[in-house]
Amino acid sequence: AAAGPDAVVVPKINSADDVRAVEAALADAGAPAHTAIWAMVETPVAMLRAEQIAGASNRLTVLVMGTNDLAKELGATPVPGRAPLLAALSMCLLASRAEGKVILDGVYNDVKDAEGFATECRQGRELGFDGKTLIHPSQVEPCNDAFAPTADDVERAQEIIAGFDAAHAEGRGVVTVNGRMIENLHVETARRTLAQAAAIDALTADHA
Repeated sequence: AAAGPDAVVVPKINSADDVRAVEAALADAGAPAHTAIWAMVETPVAMLRAEQIAGASNRLTVLVMGTNDLAKELGATPVPGRAPLLAALSMCLLASRAEGKVILDGVYNDVKDAEGFATECRQGRELGFDGKTLIHPSQVEPCNDAFAPTADDVERAQEIIAGFDAAHAEGRGVVTVNGRMIENLHVETARRTLAQAAAIDALTADHA
């Protein structure tokens, strides 16, 4: 705590009380206010309490899927596509979004299977995860590529926002960009894409 870490990853969080206990321990140890809790959820009971866990503390900013332990406790067989885990992944995604938290997908165990890793990263992004936990340096770059907005994503987001703003300035009630109708939800998604790209650029610049 005295070192003032950005976050503390805590395994086996099973309840809101677990989160509050960690929060109290950080306070007792003198951890600065910016030190966040990243809660690993990796048991059946944690899945069923995901919303309570996500909303237990303002210090809790990230849910981390512990998919290996979860699969073990479920008795699930590891298969491509992760069908046995999809219900649990979705429950935690719903909880994280309901409480405004970041959520990270679980690890991919075969560090030599680049294609399988890339496929699972794509699945995670399509489901709605913000990123993925990793077990080997070789996974960093392909993971960043999978979860970061592409140049096309950024260009499309800019076009949507520009088209929306122009239509409103002209008093038009119907907005179309490249032949597609644009609603507020599309603009919100576009703004989130640009914010994500800007945050990644800033982080990259800090580490250059």
